[in-house]
Amino acid sequence: MKDLSSQTYSVASSPRDNMETKPTPADVKPVIILGIESSCDDTSAAVLRDGVLLSNVTASQKVHEAYGGVVPELASRAHQQNIVPVVDMALKQAGVAKEELSAIAFTRGPGLMGSLLVGGSFAKGLAASLGIPMIDVNHLQGHVLAHFIKEKPSPDSTTESAIPPFPFLCLLVSGGNSQIVLVKAYNDMQIIGQTIDDAAGEAIDKCSKVMGLGYPGGPIIDRLARLGNPKAYQFAEPHIPGYDYSFSGLKTSFLYNLRDWLKEDPDFIEHHKEDLAASLEYTVVDILMKKLRLAARDLKIRHVAVAGGVSANTGLREAFREHAKRYHWHIYIPKFSFTTDNAAMIAMVGTFKYKDKDFCPMDAPAYSRVTIK
Repeated sequence: MKDLSSQTYSVASSPRDNMETKPTPADVKPVIILGIESSCDDTSAAVLRDGVLLSNVTASQKVHEAYGGVVPELASRAHQQNIVPVVDMALKQAGVAKEELSAIAFTRGPGLMGSLLVGGSFAKGLAASLGIPMIDVNHLQGHVLAHFIKEKPSPDSTTESAIPPFPFLCLLVSGGNSQIVLVKAYNDMQIIGQTIDDAAGEAIDKCSKVMGLGYPGGPIIDRLARLGNPKAYQFAEPHIPGYDYSFSGLKTSFLYNLRDWLKEDPDFIEHHKEDLAASLEYTVVDILMKKLRLAARDLKIRHVAVAGGVSANTGLREAFREHAKRYHWHIYIPKFSFTTDNAAMIAMVGTFKYKDKDFCPMDAPAYSRVTIK
């Protein structure tokens, strides 16, 4: 096995031994899905049995921190190094032999083409060797359906993690996407609003980079924002019709204001980084919630979920809880382990599609850009 000392592994806390399972009738074979996620810089594998999480293993790549962003070539090489040990660990954590698998679900897109090819090629090879079907999964659909993963309650789970009923609205927000999705069924999703330029997470990361705070910027801004005043500074908010978003103006406003403040005080960032982070976060969350609130009102839907990497942001989670009280929403906030890219959500989609026998051929190509189907 190659040296994995530069990689960081995380295992979701849902061990099979502590799971209470109901007896399975002798004539009913459990649906056991291996999920593989490799759309960006995290190599992840998970096992679900009848929708219940048995394992979720992720290898993160720290090599990109030195470059201030994900380097596609380095990401694909790291996936090649990690894919075998990650899948092996996921199967062992689940206590499942590969021969017991019903199907293999993998992220077909969107994402970095080189990274997708590693996960897809591995899935094809393993599925062919076992003689079981393959299930292609839209990465964005996986984030939305992460709310349907079943597991034994853990310390970081809350009543907000209950399964939402159809139809519901989902704010899908990450470094690459900012969308409002009307979810009518697992395979019937409609994007009713989306960013016309930068995504919310991308804007936060770029502003963090301008401040010299490091990469990834999201967690850093979140931590600093807890110590600052969210009303200390005002930044431009867009006026886009309908439910669509725009964050390029906010990014430009932040950059120009910071440039002027630095002329007056070269150490302005160091002296005010907490207030800057808090004000930036407040503005992003305010933009997101205004459009989501409008959509929920117009469609008369009170079941509202959030998904994607930015759903881990403390300010956004607090905004959802405030809206639940003020507008009587039923909110659905994912566990932190399901906010970032993970294979559990891919296996969850695979479980839905397996029941409908919605399989994909071996020659199905990866795709780098696509919206929710």
